[in-house]
Amino acid sequence: MAIISQFFAPLPSLTGTLTLTGRSFLPLNLDTQFPKPRLSRDRAATLVLQSKGDDSVDASDRIISAVCYFYPFFDGIQYGKFIITQYQPFQILIQPLFPAIRAFKSFPFNGFLIFITLYFVVVRNPNFSRYVRFNTMQAIVLDVLLIFPDLLERSFNPRDGFGLDVVMSLDSTVFLFLLVSLIYGFSACLFGLTPRLPLVAEAADRQVL
Repeated sequence: MAIISQFFAPLPSLTGTLTLTGRSFLPLNLDTQFPKPRLSRDRAATLVLQSKGDDSVDASDRIISAVCYFYPFFDGIQYGKFIITQYQPFQILIQPLFPAIRAFKSFPFNGFLIFITLYFVVVRNPNFSRYVRFNTMQAIVLDVLLIFPDLLERSFNPRDGFGLDVVMSLDSTVFLFLLVSLIYGFSACLFGLTPRLPLVAEAADRQVL
């Protein structure tokens, strides 16, 4: 404490006369008060606004962006049929979402209708912020990518053997990617961050002006 107090001890007064080689050379006085620069109110307000930046995201934008990531997960939930039935922790994790998934799957064209709504009502609507439009477009691109495993599964549908093991591994990988994307995208949006999914973010950037 004695060492720290030395840093805050008052400095000795420097007011006096500077003596050089025994002669009075120049009076030295550091007690002169200089006027401090003052900012106008407009300038100060401008600096405050600039310091905040454009990183703040409204709560409504966060919620809308977070909810959009449920769309590709609900649309691709069938790829988790092997993992969900074999591992109970996944059943416990997905169980609260069963009513929403059941409602989503109740009508065959729900996925297409939601796709049209999100793309034309949200992504192409300049009234929404770019943050909302980017996350919505990222969820749409993720859902579009589900076409490839679906086509592969339809054209190659083995019943047993090595082929079935390949299909199970493919479906489980797709499901885990959708689950991680949902958790990552949803949590990042709630905190006002911008999630960037691999293979998806660049495509979404090109679609959102």
